[in-house]
Amino acid sequence: MGQSLIEIAHILKDADKKLQLIYAFNGSGKTRLSRQFKELIAPKELDVDQQEESGIKILYYNAFTEDLFYWDNDLESDSDRKLKIQPNSFTDWVLREQGQDRNIIENFQQLTNDRLTPQFNEDFTEVRFSFERGNEGDTEYVKISKGEESCFIWSVFFSLMEQVVSVLNIVDQESRETPQYNNLKYIFIDDPVSSLDDTHLIELAVNISELIKSSTSDLKFIITTHNPLFYNVLFNEFNRVRRNKKWLLEKLNDGTFSMKELESDSPFSYHLFLLSELEKAIQPTGEIKKFHFNFLRNLLEKTSTFLGYNKWEDLLPQESREAYYRRIINLSSHSRHNGEEISIVEENDKRVLGFLVNEIKRMYGFKPTINTSTPEGNVAI
Repeated sequence: MGQSLIEIAHILKDADKKLQLIYAFNGSGKTRLSRQFKELIAPKELDVDQQEESGIKILYYNAFTEDLFYWDNDLESDSDRKLKIQPNSFTDWVLREQGQDRNIIENFQQLTNDRLTPQFNEDFTEVRFSFERGNEGDTEYVKISKGEESCFIWSVFFSLMEQVVSVLNIVDQESRETPQYNNLKYIFIDDPVSSLDDTHLIELAVNISELIKSSTSDLKFIITTHNPLFYNVLFNEFNRVRRNKKWLLEKLNDGTFSMKELESDSPFSYHLFLLSELEKAIQPTGEIKKFHFNFLRNLLEKTSTFLGYNKWEDLLPQESREAYYRRIINLSSHSRHNGEEISIVEENDKRVLGFLVNEIKRMYGFKPTINTSTPEGNVAI
């Protein structure tokens, strides 16, 4: 039976673990879950006096965090492009009070380019970007890419995390440099940076894991991601740490959600997860949708790369290969109309999917996750 996101938020809260790691596809409700969890820990209905008395209980990084930053593109002269920072307590503390701008710059350059330099104004309400040239020529301010912008915003948040962990690691509250995080219980991170290459993504995951491991207070961390590599690096980093849980979040057809604990001692294998989802879909009790052909294509692409094939269609059964290829392309292509993405798949296409899933398992030695059965022989295209 499916659950609501608020029910899943309660599960996370009741688990009482140092780290909880959640894998979910995009569109499965990760960002909404972070909002529901924030509302559970720090309800909006508390009045100002109650909020000040209880202090900050949760910090979270998600899509809404990026809304604190917006561009002034200097449309008139097209020369002084700058990223504006909305006034908020988090950036005020990490920038104005703690002077963490140097750490932010270092974290940002570590993920992007060591010559691409953020330059804050005096009151830290805006930041400009330029490439250091090593001379005293005129500085040209540039508008950075969306991926670089995400890296910068993450660098601000990560620098805040580093400072918070350092403060809370001091056991004696009277000796801490600020009391405002004394009641902080959770840091919720939703897909920090999705535009990084694999090398920097691994580096990011290792940095996060090292910071969490360095935390000696009761502070708890929840991390959600749709990226298998990011998940696996964190999995391996914390596999021997007892106070952690790994989850799989899924959105069900009726609009509710399911969260299952991943109990395997092995890292998460995305292609095996896709195969498992396909196996469930082709069961007599399963329901095949157009997106399952996306899963099949993705599985073939990853398998062909591993096996050294130049084209994923080379993995299809030789008989009727071109017809199977065209059918998968047709059904896995994005429609112009969102409603068509979940339209009912024709019965013959369902039979084709079932046949191909079982043939790929047989031809390439995949170990089945559940028992499946489909008619023998090729299926009519």
